[in-house]
Amino acid sequence: MPEFSAGQAGAKIRVVGVGGGGGNALNNMIEHRLEGVDFIACNTDRQALEANRSTAKVQLGEKLTRGLGAGANPEVGWKAAHEDQARLAESLRGSDMVFVTAGMGGGTGTGAAPVIAGVAREVGALTVGVVTKPFDFEGRQRMRKAEEGIRALRDAVDTLIVIPNQRLLGIATQNMSLLESFRRADEVLYNAVRGISDLITTPGLINVDFADVRTIMCNTGLALMGTGVGRGDHRAMTAAQEAIASPLLEDTTIDGATGILINITGGPDLTLYEINEATSLIQAAAHEDANIIFGTVINENMRDEVMITVVATGFENSRSTTHGLHRTITAGHHEHSRGGRIPTPPVVETPPPPPVKQPYIQEQRVVSVPVNAPTRQAAAEAAAEPDYDKPAYLREGTRDREVPAGAAQPRTFRREPVTANPFSQSDQSEFDTPTFLRR
Repeated sequence: MPEFSAGQAGAKIRVVGVGGGGGNALNNMIEHRLEGVDFIACNTDRQALEANRSTAKVQLGEKLTRGLGAGANPEVGWKAAHEDQARLAESLRGSDMVFVTAGMGGGTGTGAAPVIAGVAREVGALTVGVVTKPFDFEGRQRMRKAEEGIRALRDAVDTLIVIPNQRLLGIATQNMSLLESFRRADEVLYNAVRGISDLITTPGLINVDFADVRTIMCNTGLALMGTGVGRGDHRAMTAAQEAIASPLLEDTTIDGATGILINITGGPDLTLYEINEATSLIQAAAHEDANIIFGTVINENMRDEVMITVVATGFENSRSTTHGLHRTITAGHHEHSRGGRIPTPPVVETPPPPPVKQPYIQEQRVVSVPVNAPTRQAAAEAAAEPDYDKPAYLREGTRDREVPAGAAQPRTFRREPVTANPFSQSDQSEFDTPTFLRR
């Protein structure tokens, strides 16, 4: 049974690291001593799970994978998490906010994250996905899997923040090692979670409570995040400019966002003038009617430095934003190696074929067969109310039913649990086929 820190006041926040990438991000947050949150590591790989620093752990799909991992197959990751939905619900019950973090493109993180996010919403938690997309050098197949996972996860969370690892090269040096590159990616995930959780858990010069954060992040879909750090005389303005012009925003800006969450972290010398200056700059870049919620966190260890994290949500045309992200990913795969785009072949219009005479078919009479009316017993069973003592994810036939007056009303931002595997082309499991016949 997971163990959680006692004595925490206010909202209950949990961070779930899914798969290898999510587990590494979890270790990084624990190493940086992220406070006010509880950690849960979820993996199909028993060895990796045992090595994780989190005290709360959930082994996924032990019967399915026997603790050997998902083999970079998102379908196996989805089935493994689906197998343990009851255990996941027990671990997440009582949460007010759940962060689901993973590296997209592999097996467990890509496949299990949408299921875990769906369970988190079923227990009533505000659910935020914070995931990374692969570097280009990790291959096109991994990128395609990541895109499938992101689409599935977006339908399961309230807010989804996607960090494109490839964009980290814009702020990296040529001498940066591969290990340092992945550490940078973990740092970004840490900043995203800390930038939101600190507003809720840490008292500041200007406080923000959980209800404020929920207003900005509930049912908002795709979100964008940027972080900036400033030093010197104009440190607040520098940090704000870096946050809204962050390379992590890809080709999309915060223009059009109707919800803005701002975290300003500084030392004891942070002034009200600097806060006003930074928030005014961010407000000018957002939608004119944007709902802006900001808070400040005072860090005694920060001297002559200001860090600003911006989370933008509620885009008016979220579908076009997603299309822009997808276009950015796939554009590199359709360009010539010298940098020029391959020209599109001309469209040749083909005249329609001549009409084909259909053979005459004699009209047939249709004889209707009377359908027996339902019996009283069948009607009574159809009208029977569901058993609300059971969790929602175990009930059947509860969709579109009215909740009795005595039962607790569901929260408006819950969604249906994940029931169909988005990574499967058929209902047949590959494990139903003998090993020597599998491809």
